[in-house]
Amino acid sequence: MPKPKNTFSSWRRRLAQRAVHAGWAWVQRTGSVTAEHPGRLTFRAMGTGTRLAFPLGTVFGERWIELGSHCIVGEQVTLTAGLMPDLDLGPDPILRIGDGVVLGRGSHVIADTTVTIGSDCYFGPYVYVTSTNHSYDDPHEPIGKQWPRMEPVEIGPGCWIGTNAVILPGARIGRNVVVAAGAVVRGTVPDHAVVAGAPARVVRRWTPAEGWVPPLRTPAPTPIPAGTTPEQLRALSELDALEVARLAELDAEEHTGDVRAES
Repeated sequence: MPKPKNTFSSWRRRLAQRAVHAGWAWVQRTGSVTAEHPGRLTFRAMGTGTRLAFPLGTVFGERWIELGSHCIVGEQVTLTAGLMPDLDLGPDPILRIGDGVVLGRGSHVIADTTVTIGSDCYFGPYVYVTSTNHSYDDPHEPIGKQWPRMEPVEIGPGCWIGTNAVILPGARIGRNVVVAAGAVVRGTVPDHAVVAGAPARVVRRWTPAEGWVPPLRTPAPTPIPAGTTPEQLRALSELDALEVARLAELDAEEHTGDVRAES
C-alpha cells in the first residue's frame, strides 16, 4: 500500500531545497571573477564587463593572458598560458582574447605558444583550442614522454565555434567563420566559410562575386526593424501563435490597401 504523504517532511524538504539553491546562487555570484573583483587571479589585462563564471576551470599563467571587454567565460572553462604554472614566458602576452568573446561551459584554451581569439567570437560548450600537440617521431619512446610540437593559433573576429569542436596547433581561421559541432580544424580557413568534419573541410563559402556557394537552404532571418524598442520586443515575445498570425494578417491587409491606393 502507498505510504501516507508526510506534509511536514515535504514542506521541510522544499524549504531546504530553496535554501540550497539560494546559497548556491550566492556562491556563484560571489565566486565569479571580474576586473573589479579578480580574487587570486592577476590577469595581464581584463576589460570592463568581463566575467568568469564560478566554478572556474583550471587557470594559470594569467600574467600572460589578456581578456577584452564584455567577455563571458562560462563555468569550468580552462585558460592556461605555458606548459605548467610558474614558468617565465617572457615580456609578451601568450593568450589574447578580444572584446565580446563568449566561451561556452567546459571549454579549454591551452596556449603554450601564441593563441589569439578575435572580437565577437562565440564558442559553444566543450570547445578545445590548443597550440600544442604530441609528437610521435620516436617509435620506441612513449608518446607522452616525447617533446610536444607548438604552433601559434589564430581565430579571426566574428566566428562561431560549435560544440565539441577542436582547434589544433597551426590553425588560422579567418573572419566570420562557422566551425561545425565536432569539427577538427587544422591549417588555414578562409574568411566567410563554413567548415565541418574531421579533419574539417570547407562545405560552404561566401564571396562578393558569387555570394554563398552552395546557396543557403534557408531564407535569411528578417532583421529587427529600426527604431524598435526593448519594450516592444518584450511585448511581442509574450504573444501566442494565434495573436502573431492575426498581426501578420493585419499587416498584409494594410500593405495591400497601400498598394491599391498608390495604383
